[in-house]
Amino acid sequence: MPKFDDYLDYEEDFHVGGKRESRKERRETQAKDRSKYKKSDRDQKKQQLRKEEPPLGANDLRGRVLSIAPDLIMVSAEHQTYQCTLKGTLKKEKTKHKNLIAVGDWVHFEKKSIDSGAISHVEKRTSSLSRAENLSRRKTQLIATNIDQVFIVMSVVSPKFKPLLVDRYILSAKKGNMEPIVLINKIDLLTNPPELISEEEVEAEKIALEEFLEAYKPLKTPVLTLSVSTRENLDQLKTKMENKTSVFSGQSGVGKSSLINAVLGSALPIGPIAHKTNKGSHTTTAAELIPLENDAFCVDTPGIKSFGLWENNPSSVIEIFPDFAPFASHCKFPNCTHIHEPDCGIKTALEEKKLAPLRYASYVTLLEDAPPKEWE
Repeated sequence: MPKFDDYLDYEEDFHVGGKRESRKERRETQAKDRSKYKKSDRDQKKQQLRKEEPPLGANDLRGRVLSIAPDLIMVSAEHQTYQCTLKGTLKKEKTKHKNLIAVGDWVHFEKKSIDSGAISHVEKRTSSLSRAENLSRRKTQLIATNIDQVFIVMSVVSPKFKPLLVDRYILSAKKGNMEPIVLINKIDLLTNPPELISEEEVEAEKIALEEFLEAYKPLKTPVLTLSVSTRENLDQLKTKMENKTSVFSGQSGVGKSSLINAVLGSALPIGPIAHKTNKGSHTTTAAELIPLENDAFCVDTPGIKSFGLWENNPSSVIEIFPDFAPFASHCKFPNCTHIHEPDCGIKTALEEKKLAPLRYASYVTLLEDAPPKEWE
């Protein structure tokens, strides 16, 4: 029969071996994980693009676009702001974009006076946030460029939470080479709602938010609940903004400007919520790049009611639904759209409650917004 000391020896051998094994596993995992290289890879790409740019002229400066008005472009260069216009040769360039220049662009401009200049060149962009032109959708409208991350701002109660819009923004961010982060603002209204909001409406918002958080828990996209009034998690938001160029995007009234003001101590104008429609007003009329500490920037964008996707296709849509992957392999057809085909692994998982209904509804909504011609 084993003695007590034998158990101690066994315990020691087990834990020592376990530690060695766990250290080995950690080393192997770290060797495979390239997340620590992502920042350096991005920096190298930026440096490479910078080398490919034409040299500055004798009277030229390199600056970054802060804001754009119909006839004036504000550019920051060498700790000074210049009022610039586009040179005629640049205006003649044909691109797939509705606008030739956007907030966040790095530009070369000829200095005309102490505070004015003429832009002659726009550097290649490392990333861009864009939407389809509302009328024809034949061109994209650039909202902001050279951005590291997109804060997708939603709200609860006022305006109401719209979870089906989230993946639309995530898809646009991924296609534009930016990291998406979801911010659920006005969380305090779930416990202290405005007078005109009924208990039933608040309860419905609570259920919608709980379903959303549960459905998006397995995904890599960070989700942060916030409140400007109670300052809940504002410190976490500030940390995420450090050393990054961030864009705040979302519908009118969700509190983009309020969040920026609360975190940065700025004074961007804030509009009221219309009680009749429970929707926000367009207080921010144009995108604006706001310089922060340590070479960081943030962009406040106008509220977007209809975020039309540009060149939408099934392969790009399915990429933002990694939770579909384990079930898609069981589809009868390799090119299954997961909508109308029989023996679909995704629809089976949905019926068996292995997949969140909200995720599937979001997927279908994205495809129906711009269905591919070959699927019609």
